[in-house]
Amino acid sequence: MRRTIYLFSLFALTMITYGPVLAQTKGTGLPLPRYVSLRATEVNMRTGPGVQYPVEWVYRRQFLPMEVIAEYGTWRKVRDWQGAQGWVHQSMLSGRRTFVVTEKVRTVRRSPDTGSGGVARLEPGVIGRVLGCPAESTWCRIEAEGRDGWLRRVELWGVYRHEILK
Repeated sequence: MRRTIYLFSLFALTMITYGPVLAQTKGTGLPLPRYVSLRATEVNMRTGPGVQYPVEWVYRRQFLPMEVIAEYGTWRKVRDWQGAQGWVHQSMLSGRRTFVVTEKVRTVRRSPDTGSGGVARLEPGVIGRVLGCPAESTWCRIEAEGRDGWLRRVELWGVYRHEILK
């Protein structure tokens, strides 16, 4: 009986202190939220920050963009373009900036102008690389499927509305 009470008390103590420890942990110092991409061809998303937590999703798309929304030690809480959230080890993430096409087929333009000719059409779910997003522009220069050009920021997921990328 005594052992059961002790284990319960230890468990209760762990549960009580977990929240404040999470909030007080010093992270990378990088801004939150921020975008990153998946480094590997197979990445596990867990329900909590550690290997003891169950795997909720397995991603099999290298370079898929993710939004880091929290940090705990070497673990990053991320959100994908469809809203799924969970924890991924930092070694599975890269600072490489990528995007995923959302909602419908998008036309990649020669220049940042809707009247500019198209160089490619990208289906929803296509992943590409963000090459730059100039200040005061609603456009980003991108590369996808061997073509480069321009997409409006609202046509992709992986860049913030007013973010400047050089």
